[in-house]
Amino acid sequence: MPDWLASRLPDGWTGWHLAAATVAFAVASAVVSLVAVGYVLTRLPADYFVNPAARRPIDRHPVLKLVLVVVRNLFGWFLIALGVLLSLPGVPGQGVLTILMGVMLIDFPGKHRAERWLLTRRGVLAGVNALRARAGRPPLEVQRAEDPSAGSSSAL
Repeated sequence: MPDWLASRLPDGWTGWHLAAATVAFAVASAVVSLVAVGYVLTRLPADYFVNPAARRPIDRHPVLKLVLVVVRNLFGWFLIALGVLLSLPGVPGQGVLTILMGVMLIDFPGKHRAERWLLTRRGVLAGVNALRARAGRPPLEVQRAEDPSAGSSSAL
């Protein structure tokens, strides 16, 4: 182990202690990330992607709403920075998943379109809906169902 690294470890720690701590941190961060993403996906309204009213935030006092938006965006940017750090070689953790969690929290133009695009990738929607079914929630709708009473407007 390099001397510069050994000097920064707690007294008595060896390379094996560092490896065990690294693996424990990687497993813990993966579990926390998966639980957090699963919780968010099961709490979304089923029509979140097809009904703009479902995406509107809950009516709260304007000051509280502003504070929550600022805190949510700051936490999102923190997660993105942490994810970039975790994506570096030799650093344990789920970098890409952490970046995605941060992106889900921040506000930017085209965010909804990007979320919908990601959800419609092969296997993603099926996995998300299977998770929602286990939680007793209805499947997510990604396109508005056709109105059967409207009929076809084209004449043959």
